Amino acid sequence: EQPILKGIIIISHQNKTLVSTMKFVSGLLVALAASANAFSVNTPSAVRPATSLKASTDTWDLANIGRSVRIEGMSREHWEFPDPNQEIVQVGIDSNGRPIEALIELWIGPDWTPMKVKAYTEDGMMRPVQTLIGTRNKVAAIDINNTGPGDFPLNAAACYAKPSLTAQRQDLLTSNQGRYIEGGAIHSVNFDASVDQIQVLLYTDTRQLNAQVELLNGPNNFKQKYEVFTNNGLLNSLYVVFNSPGAGNVIRVTNLAPLEFPCKAFIAAA
Repeated sequence: EQPILKGIIIISHQNKTLVSTMKFVSGLLVALAASANAFSVNTPSAVRPATSLKASTDTWDLANIGRSVRIEGMSREHWEFPDPNQEIVQVGIDSNGRPIEALIELWIGPDWTPMKVKAYTEDGMMRPVQTLIGTRNKVAAIDINNTGPGDFPLNAAACYAKPSLTAQRQDLLTSNQGRYIEGGAIHSVNFDASVDQIQVLLYTDTRQLNAQVELLNGPNNFKQKYEVFTNNGLLNSLYVVFNSPGAGNVIRVTNLAPLEFPCKAFIAAA
């Protein structure tokens, strides 16, 4: 089963962001078509995934993203994104070192929420929340809800992502073959102390994406995690960047969906 792109019209040469978005989706389709079928099982590899991607700390600094807002516990804030010619939104959340529990939602129209991402980090200064959210080239809003207690405020910022950042997400598809994960299955990748950042991309072949990505340090001791649900894992793939200081870091991906909803994971050290 392969998704079909129809009716793609480039209105003007100035519409560079939309072209970049279409290239990313095309990259997903090429990745799907490269195997015998859309989701053929990849044989495990003993080689640690590597890529030349450089998601620097400065790229995710809230001051460089845009308007930063302090959100108290049990309160929320949202950002409007009215340009249908742009598609990727960069979201960053940090704190003064306290834990972060947040719910990030994509709003399209008055009552449609096609994507939800639950984020948790033990230390919002050392391991901030860093993700890209797609708006499906529609007028949309990003809502960030601090679901933590009142004495755990957070700082958040969101803006349309720079072309270089969207290109990094697209390049991750070519950094390795990815890993097919059936519904209910778990996949883990170890990283050594030389790795400062880890990038993860999850997507499906237009079926729903319901998965959890964790950064572990020690036996079953998660330091940060994301849980995503979207009705279309091709239009709203999950892309996150983990800060991974120290040794003993492991990325664990769990497909929370039923067996008939597989996903594919691309995991690489920055």
